[in-house]
Amino acid sequence: MLRDLRHTVVSLLMELGVPPHVVKAVARHADVKIALKVYAHADLEAIRQALDKLDGKLS
Repeated sequence: MLRDLRHTVVSLLMELGVPPHVVKAVARHADVKIALKVYAHADLEAIRQALDKLDGKLS
């Protein structure tokens, strides 16, 4: 149960745009790659926003 809470907190921090090195420190991971690999979930809205930004830059 504690592991589930930790996963939720770290996932929410990533979703809120907290920099990965800060999330790493909060989660007390040894390597930032863990936060990026395990907790960085790209939802469809985030993907759409990223592609919209790219489109704006290329237009």
